[in-house]
Amino acid sequence: MTMRKTLDDWLRWQEGLHVSAIDMGLERVSRVRDAMGLRPHCPIIMVAGTNGKGSTCAMLSSMLHAAGFKVGAYTSPHILHYNERIAIDLKPASDERIIASFEAIDAARGDVSLTYFEFGTLAAVHSFVAEKVDVIVLEVGLGGRLDAVNIFEPDVSVVVSVDLDHQAILGNDREDIGFEKAGIYRAGKPAICVDPEPPRRLLDHAVAIGADLRLYGRDFGFSRMDNQWSFRCGDHQRHALPIPALRGGYQLMNACGALAALEAIKDKLPVGIGAVKQGLVQVEWPGRFQVLPGRPTVVLDVGHNPHAVKAMTAALKQLPYAETRYAVFSMLADKDMAAVVELARGEFDRWLVAGLDMPRGQSGEAIAAELAAAGIADVQAFDRVAGAWSTALSQAGDNDRIVVFGSFHTVAEVLEARRHPV
Repeated sequence: MTMRKTLDDWLRWQEGLHVSAIDMGLERVSRVRDAMGLRPHCPIIMVAGTNGKGSTCAMLSSMLHAAGFKVGAYTSPHILHYNERIAIDLKPASDERIIASFEAIDAARGDVSLTYFEFGTLAAVHSFVAEKVDVIVLEVGLGGRLDAVNIFEPDVSVVVSVDLDHQAILGNDREDIGFEKAGIYRAGKPAICVDPEPPRRLLDHAVAIGADLRLYGRDFGFSRMDNQWSFRCGDHQRHALPIPALRGGYQLMNACGALAALEAIKDKLPVGIGAVKQGLVQVEWPGRFQVLPGRPTVVLDVGHNPHAVKAMTAALKQLPYAETRYAVFSMLADKDMAAVVELARGEFDRWLVAGLDMPRGQSGEAIAAELAAAGIADVQAFDRVAGAWSTALSQAGDNDRIVVFGSFHTVAEVLEARRHPV
């Protein structure tokens, strides 16, 4: 066996280990879990959703941490560093911690082949058990029913939103996608749905398995005042809550879902009002309508499907007037770019588009051609996102606005360019 000494060595090896990057199903990863004896003994909160699940996990982690609990949180994808995926007490796990878990997985798996994501899922939970966390927050990677995260048993499950993305894998409509996400619900356990229009198949599945279904609007909800909001769950209310530090009005829905989860598990993990307020004020989650300090105004948003971009454009309308509005934009080839562009076109005066150098990427010229076909005139194409970003910076004045969006990779390349300017 070739020695793998660094985290990068391990990750490169994992990328080529399995026959396909995505292989939905729980049989292989469950066998390795069992071989490792990996059974967490602390509460688990599992979060799925087309959009908003990462922000919900961040708010859960922040509030639980403020309440004094040691929190292990597994999220994906990362933006700059793999370690971001495995956080212990709000800090990325060290290379050494992750490598130790990879070694344990490799020793236990025998001849079982695992995907990159399956390795990461097992490593996250193995790390959390080793570090003796008080609570585990798990973000589903894709769908829910057949996602590797679903080999663990949640004490409460949250579906944040259901919309169209990954249709080739999850199904072509909200009903099919909702059924896949409902796969994280468990019999007799709180099953929360934050989507205000839950698909019928999600509801039917929850009822069929005997889950304790809790719906936004019926069982919990919120009301907003000027600079604060209130959460209600049954007869219980939390008043005068601060607006979350994460920008965008849609984050109140995510915060509402996080509080519904905490309410459902309060006997095991009591979180007082002070910790709730502190957690909401201090939460950090890069790339989710992240407004950078300084001028021109710069917004980073990883939104990459119509549902996310619709929320982004609504948030942009709440920002102060900008004289010229720049889009630094790129998308993977398997995303619904036509729908995204149609939603966003009214928010931008100039588009600087770029290619992504990866298997699912496409060239800047191909993106520019699609925008031109949609009737957008002011488009400039670049080979790489860094070129589009530097050009936008050179052209934009103090009263202008630059929005970077379309993919996690688009935001990552801009953040990398900001760290290492040419």
